[in-house]
Amino acid sequence: MTDRDFRTARLIALALPAALMAGALGSQFIGHLVPCEMCHWQRWPHYTGIVLAVLAFVVPGRGAQRVLVALAALAILTSGAIGVFHAGVEYHWWRGITPCATTLTDTGGSAADVLAKIMAAPVVRCDAPQWTLFGISLAGFNALFSIAGAATILALMARKARA
Repeated sequence: MTDRDFRTARLIALALPAALMAGALGSQFIGHLVPCEMCHWQRWPHYTGIVLAVLAFVVPGRGAQRVLVALAALAILTSGAIGVFHAGVEYHWWRGITPCATTLTDTGGSAADVLAKIMAAPVVRCDAPQWTLFGISLAGFNALFSIAGAATILALMARKARA
């Protein structure tokens, strides 16, 4: 692997999950789409990938940096795999493993207050996409971008330096 290939792989390992998380958080806080439980599952590997990729920029030693970039790629790939599963649930190719979820975060107050909050909280279904483009849901886009990005990172790291 050339230095250029490694720098490119390391940059993709940081930029891709950061961009995907910016999109996810933007759709949540700006677009007002409420993530379901499986949406959150897809985020955790991206958070991990971002941390690993940042470490690959600051940790000394090329060997350690390569390991961190490879681990970041695997984290991104994991998010993509969860995205495939989630998209399959949305397209009703298979059943999900989680029930519908609510977004209740404030559980303070009396029992009646908590019950009222539960009843007012939106129910977010994992099997119904809130947004699609060309028939592809956000989970589907995450799967496509994450798997392609992780494959690109790993391919760059596996390339032999030209003699």
